[in-house]
Amino acid sequence: MDTEALKKYSALHPKPAGLTLQYGTAGFRTEAEQLDHVMFRMGLLAVLRSKAVASTIGIVVTASHNPEEDNGVKLVDPLGEMLHPSWEEYATQLANAEEQELQKIITEICQKAAVNQHQDASVFIGRDTRPSSEKLSQSVIDGISVLGGQYHDYGLVTTPQLHYMVCCQNTQGQYGKATLEGYYEKLSKAFTELIKQSPSSGESQRHLKIDCANGIGALKLSEMQPYFPKEVQIHLYNDGTKEKLNHLCGADFVKVHQKPPRGLDMKPNERCCSFDGDADRIVYYYKDATGHFHLIDGDKIATLISIFLKELLAKVGQALKMAVVQTAYANGSSTRYLEETLKVPVHCVKTGVKHLHHKAQEFDVGVYFEANGHGTVLFSKAAETKVRQLAKEEKDDEKREAAKVLENMIDLINQTVGDAVSDMLVIEAILALKGLTVQQWDALYTDLPNRLLKVQVADRRVIDTTDAERRAVTPPGLQEKIDALVKEYKLSRAFVRPSGTEDVVRIYAEADTQENADALAHEVSLAVYHLAGGKGAPPQP
Repeated sequence: MDTEALKKYSALHPKPAGLTLQYGTAGFRTEAEQLDHVMFRMGLLAVLRSKAVASTIGIVVTASHNPEEDNGVKLVDPLGEMLHPSWEEYATQLANAEEQELQKIITEICQKAAVNQHQDASVFIGRDTRPSSEKLSQSVIDGISVLGGQYHDYGLVTTPQLHYMVCCQNTQGQYGKATLEGYYEKLSKAFTELIKQSPSSGESQRHLKIDCANGIGALKLSEMQPYFPKEVQIHLYNDGTKEKLNHLCGADFVKVHQKPPRGLDMKPNERCCSFDGDADRIVYYYKDATGHFHLIDGDKIATLISIFLKELLAKVGQALKMAVVQTAYANGSSTRYLEETLKVPVHCVKTGVKHLHHKAQEFDVGVYFEANGHGTVLFSKAAETKVRQLAKEEKDDEKREAAKVLENMIDLINQTVGDAVSDMLVIEAILALKGLTVQQWDALYTDLPNRLLKVQVADRRVIDTTDAERRAVTPPGLQEKIDALVKEYKLSRAFVRPSGTEDVVRIYAEADTQENADALAHEVSLAVYHLAGGKGAPPQP
């Protein structure tokens, strides 16, 4: 390691005094002007990680659905998955180190993680459309170069596209070609094959309006448009030419405010969807004939995909195990429908994509979505091999055709991470193949009314939870109080959990009516305020 070069370059990317950041599920995120040193240091870390696992590592410069002034950075592990938890700790140490300790901390990481200094390092870089992203990704490159790493800069890409490239590279092309063209070709080929099978159901079926959150999704969808079959008419809104990223638009805005984004004119019963700022989340929605807004969130997307895959698996006739993975935020109606009507096992895990992804890996077919629209489907190696073999060799026509559809589904789904482009094509293919309208999809089950609240507390660490965050262990008496409140309402449940990023406690409640869900959420928030050290004035109804 060239200590002089490290000193020299590190001084060009100084750490603001008194700034401490924590690497979480979303990597690092804060105001863009505070991130220069973090980017440089994550360039360093990516080289160390690459040497440690003798594989290409990815770095994405993005702050997803945050305001345009913010930015952030995430590392991508060899198979396109999120950074290993033990390295999140190293990322945090490195980001917060004072200038003079940098050398020492790098040496410590090398020892702890058995980094082979003589191993070549290779890093893939991508970024979103924020004004600050280009300069910040240059700082990442400085970090990579100081430690002698090789890099390939993909420039402007969606977050899932970079995850995809890293996976392709490290599977020696088995997962696909590590280029944007490779990505577009693989997905569009699978999609075109699927659409061919659909009962030709009128033109109206094929129109889709997409709110691109004024972000990267718009750029990449317009690049991909020539690859789409002509039956598919996508119309892009909030394409970033006029307005600010994520401002009054995007998947997060639509989900939180339960209303359409600005800049998208909806006619009754038109199918619409929104991506988030880095295109790894998607939600659908429509307005009915009376002008009432209907949101179709991640839970209902997971349900649609599960129905389709379950039918195919039954036709293929193999004993493949399928399950759906949710978090405590999943609407109770979706859980009930999956378990009781579809008879598909449902597993609940802690909030955060990495927990969902990890659990989904335990099954032949693991479907996971967060209610916010981030999710995908994972197929075990054994299941994938079996399906591809049947698609080629099965004598029985119906079984072989079902296996071919499954094979195209496997190719259409980005298994590395939630991907709005891929998920959208999966949904569009299923709706076409099943001849479903957006209203029929929505009518599968009715969401229980719910309410999300947050309470400011002096220290979020006073709350500790268990049972996938559905029950509070501390402070004493809080869970008993919640249990008593829940008993007073029909079809109700409620839980509290500390935020991962700030001193607030998040509260979720659902019940048979909106009025009851609101009342329950309020009463739980008062209990949190009084028992967990609330700050400021007590919550108002």
